[in-house]
Amino acid sequence: MVRHHPALPYAEAPQFLADLSAAVGIAATMLRFLIFTSCRTNEVVEARWPEIDRASSTWKIPGERMKMHQDHVVPLSDPALAILEKMRDATQGELIFPTPEGGIFSENAMLAALDRLGYSQVTVHGFRSTFATWAEECTDYPDGVREAALAHKYKSETTAAYQRGQKLEKRRALMKDWAQFLAGSNVICFRDVG
Repeated sequence: MVRHHPALPYAEAPQFLADLSAAVGIAATMLRFLIFTSCRTNEVVEARWPEIDRASSTWKIPGERMKMHQDHVVPLSDPALAILEKMRDATQGELIFPTPEGGIFSENAMLAALDRLGYSQVTVHGFRSTFATWAEECTDYPDGVREAALAHKYKSETTAAYQRGQKLEKRRALMKDWAQFLAGSNVICFRDVG
């Protein structure tokens, strides 16, 4: 049986981000970065500075930390880059989001940040569903771009054999639109979701 992670409805995401932006602490900052990148918890808590390529505004997550065991390049939107700039000024060492002792946060740290904000009904992983639902219902990006952004494997082996590219520039545009939506910008849904 497939278990779905409770997710925040995408219509509530801009207000949530506003609330989260007012929260203090590295766990809250780490959660904001996770939401802007639509990455998995373990990918973010173990993120390291050498993985960031500022010149190309990308984050290359090594395959050993990825569910599909393949390197994944994440295009970074302006808000994600701003979070990194803030962390660069506040931290030392290789980890981007270290504990006060310099170690790796527990995967529960972001859950605790959600609880403190009164959002205990959703999970951290559920923000990937929030992103996916928004992309499906509010954009005209092809499914393959959304799936590549989430680092999902194609269900069809035939499709996977032919779709080998990472669609980086299309994903860059998608993540920019996601960041604008989260900021409360006027991003209009293309489909009637009523």
